[in-house]
Amino acid sequence: MSKYNDNLIVSSSPHLVTALDTQKTMLMVMIALCPSLCVSIYVFGPRVILLTAVSMVACMFFEWAWNAMLKRRQTVSDLSAALTGMLIAFNVPSGLPIWTLLVGDFAAIIVVKQLFGGIGKNLVNPAITARIIMFISFATEMTTWTVPRMAADATSTATPLGVLAEGSISDLPSNVHMFLGFIGGSFGEVSAVALIVGGIFLVWKKIISPIIPCCFIGTVFVFALIYYAATGQGDPLQMAVFHILAGGVMLGAIFMATDYVTSPLLPMGKVVFGIGCGLMTMIIRIWGQYPEGVSFSILLMNCLTPLINDFFQKRMYGGKKK
Repeated sequence: MSKYNDNLIVSSSPHLVTALDTQKTMLMVMIALCPSLCVSIYVFGPRVILLTAVSMVACMFFEWAWNAMLKRRQTVSDLSAALTGMLIAFNVPSGLPIWTLLVGDFAAIIVVKQLFGGIGKNLVNPAITARIIMFISFATEMTTWTVPRMAADATSTATPLGVLAEGSISDLPSNVHMFLGFIGGSFGEVSAVALIVGGIFLVWKKIISPIIPCCFIGTVFVFALIYYAATGQGDPLQMAVFHILAGGVMLGAIFMATDYVTSPLLPMGKVVFGIGCGLMTMIIRIWGQYPEGVSFSILLMNCLTPLINDFFQKRMYGGKKK
C-alpha cells in the first residue's frame, strides 16, 4: 500500500503537459514586439533601445529582489517580468527621464504583481497600471512627445489624438503616416503595421486568441463611424480608420488586453471584454478629459473580468439555483 502512496501526487489543473510553458509564451510575445521596436528605433533614435533595456532589467531586478527578500522561489527566468518591462517602455515617450520609468517599473512589479502573490494572481495588467500611475503622477514628462527624426526641426510635438482634442481635424496626420508610424506618441504604439505583424504572429503561434483584438478594434471603428456620421465632423470612414490607428488601440488590443491573467477565459467573455474596452476607449476619447482612453478602458475591464468569468462559466457549465 505504501508504494502507491509514495507515487501519489495531488495538484490543481492543468494536468496536460505541453511543450509551451510560461517562459516560451513570454518569449514569443517579446519576439512579436520586435517589429514595433525596430520601427521605433528608426523613427525616434537609439534612446528607444536604452529605455527598453533599462525597463526590462529594472523589472527583472525588482522581481528578483522581492523573491530574495521573502526567500521565495525565483521566478525571473519565466520572463514575465522582462515582458512587463518591455511593455512599460513601449507605453512612454522616447524622451522620458529614466527615473520616471523606474517608478513605473517598481509599481508594476512590486505593487501590482508581487503584493498580490506574483504571476497569475494580479487583478489588473501591471504594464497598463504602471502607465496610468506615471501618467497621473508625472503628466508633463508623460505628455512631452519627441518629434520623429524625419519630421521638421522641433523638440516636441503633439500626438494625433492631442491634435484632435484641440478641434483641429484639418491638421491631423494622414492615415498612411499613422499606419507606418511616422508620428509622435509613445514609441511602441506609433506603428500600426508593425503591431499588426506581431499580432498575426501571435495568433499563428496560438499564443493569443483573435477574439479580443478584433472585438476591441472593431468596436472602436464602428463607434467612430456612427459618431462622425451623426455629427458631420469630417469624413466618417476616414475618422473611423483614424481612431483605430491613433494612440494605443493596436498595442492595447493585441498585447495588453489579451493578457492571460486579466482577461476572460471563455469565448463569449472575451467578446464582452473586447467590446467593453472599445466602448470605454471611445467614450473617454470623445467626451472625457483625456484625449486617450485605452489604458483606462483595459484597467476597468480587468476589474470586471472575474464577474465576466463567473457569469459565462455559470451559463456554460450551470450553477446552483437558489
